[in-house]
Amino acid sequence: MKIAFLTPEYPHERIGHSGGIGTSIKHLAIALHALGHAVTLLVYGQDEDACFTANGLTFYKIKNPKLKGLSWYLTRKKIQKLINSLHAVGKIDIVEAPDWTGIASFINVNCPIVIRENGSDTYFCHLDQRPVKAINRFHEKQALQQVDGIISVSKFTGDLTNSLFNLSRHFTVIPNAINLEAFKPTTSIKNNTNMILYFGTLIRKKGLLELPHIFNVVHAHHPEVKLLLVGKDSVDITTQSGSTWSLMKPLFSASALQKVAYIGAVPYTKMREHIAAASVCVFPSFAEALPVSWLEAMALQKPIVASNIGWAKEVIDDGKNGFLVHPTAHKAYANAIIRLFEDTVLSETFAKAARQKVIEKFSSDIVAQQSIDFYTQFIK
Repeated sequence: MKIAFLTPEYPHERIGHSGGIGTSIKHLAIALHALGHAVTLLVYGQDEDACFTANGLTFYKIKNPKLKGLSWYLTRKKIQKLINSLHAVGKIDIVEAPDWTGIASFINVNCPIVIRENGSDTYFCHLDQRPVKAINRFHEKQALQQVDGIISVSKFTGDLTNSLFNLSRHFTVIPNAINLEAFKPTTSIKNNTNMILYFGTLIRKKGLLELPHIFNVVHAHHPEVKLLLVGKDSVDITTQSGSTWSLMKPLFSASALQKVAYIGAVPYTKMREHIAAASVCVFPSFAEALPVSWLEAMALQKPIVASNIGWAKEVIDDGKNGFLVHPTAHKAYANAIIRLFEDTVLSETFAKAARQKVIEKFSSDIVAQQSIDFYTQFIK
């Protein structure tokens, strides 16, 4: 099968910064290629039009046309033309697009096109309790109505998306995945580092303004414990501050702040080392679909304390392979972290159970085959 992914991001040095969507596509694309399928990446929003190959995958960089008021239309027609030309010469059988900003709306192609719901702008604005841009909501609903089929990475995301857009579209739940070999735990790195790790964008919706309050409680009980933050800083929409990190710093106690290190974004290839070196990973998020970062930490046998909202129970079994606590319950959240530091047997039990959960449900090999089974029903 010849599969194309339409995406605004992908973790490759010629593409630029990538978030969760790009990372999830990478894990799946590599697994599909390993199964003998041809994979093409159509990456829009680029600085140039270019084509190259890497690791058996074909990349098309797409530069968005710029014309005030018509850029959205011209971009979609440019993508449409490229897809149809590749399909005409037998290079594409099916296209998968994200739900984010409804890029698949008004793209009329000669092959099936499906959406994988990793969370639309409408979805995240709802969870983040802020207004969504009307143009984004319009295109996202249009795309969901228009495409041939829908995958959702979690049942929570699929159900909420249908509710928000007043739709009743059938969706198939296929979770995001992780490459087990790429995220294989190693005994060469000691885990008794007294290090709490958060990795991901520094942004309000991921609970970063709750984390200082949580860490203050941890610090009061265990002053030796450190907090490492890894990821891109971001503008805070609520306050219009140019830096979420600048909003976080005053929330730490003076002594706790001395134990906090923020190193910014790191290359994707280096992220594994930071995860492997951590004692506990924390994800106090308010808004996710099915986060790959959680899977990466679980695959590397890290005990996790995460949010207990919506999607979380589809990833972590509370009290079995991690703890789930609401981000605003600062003391309860901190106590869960403290318990993992103080009970090394429990911490190790959670860590091993977390990787086993990934092996059984979130392996890229399993998810790739589930995706192929889904695609097949749309290809004549």
